[in-house]
Amino acid sequence: MIPRLFNRATPQRPLPGELTPVRLTRAERSRVHMLASLLLDYPDALWFARLDELESHLGRVPEPLTSLFAEFITSARHSGAEKLQRDYVETFDLKRKCSLYLSYFATGDTRKRGTALVTFIEAYRAAGWNFEADELPDYLPAVLEFSAVSTDEIAEVLLAAHVEGIEVLRAALEAIHSPWAPLLRAITLSLPPVDAATQERVLALVSEGPPTETVGLSFLGNLPPFSPRGNP
Repeated sequence: MIPRLFNRATPQRPLPGELTPVRLTRAERSRVHMLASLLLDYPDALWFARLDELESHLGRVPEPLTSLFAEFITSARHSGAEKLQRDYVETFDLKRKCSLYLSYFATGDTRKRGTALVTFIEAYRAAGWNFEADELPDYLPAVLEFSAVSTDEIAEVLLAAHVEGIEVLRAALEAIHSPWAPLLRAITLSLPPVDAATQERVLALVSEGPPTETVGLSFLGNLPPFSPRGNP
């Protein structure tokens, strides 16, 4: 599976601790995160066109992750493009607790969001990768792809630093029986377990949702692309 965004330079609201992480090799985790990255994208015509190819990689993913990916793919095919696209927008664009932008869970639409987004870009650069996409750098599929293509420990740290947001998203999707819930469960199972303090913060976010202060953030969607490292 080829990188897309970088180039080289249970209970209704299950507690995080109830999931036992799956032991994965580096290659298996990379495959899981790339599959999750691709499947979490907007389900346009290209998305559906490559579904068979993505499904062909499931034989190299351990259980129970294989079953979770297969469950989502089967559901997507059953829904069809029009319904799945409508559900995607209604879920990820219109529900605050179902955002695919990880820094949103900690900062909401507040003045801290801009700094958080810069942190993501700097993490990518520090690991030797240039982020080249129209999406914001905290977009979960982008962070998962970074984890898949980078061997730098920064990738693991970046995901671990935002496990609270990932857990809130998983809980929200499972609460509404979303077709995307199995994907988030697979992602959660691929990550290290959370400690008690993190679990408490997750449950608080699940209950309260992200901060709601609204500020002008439109400029963040037009961040200039990075030039290759060493070429200012």
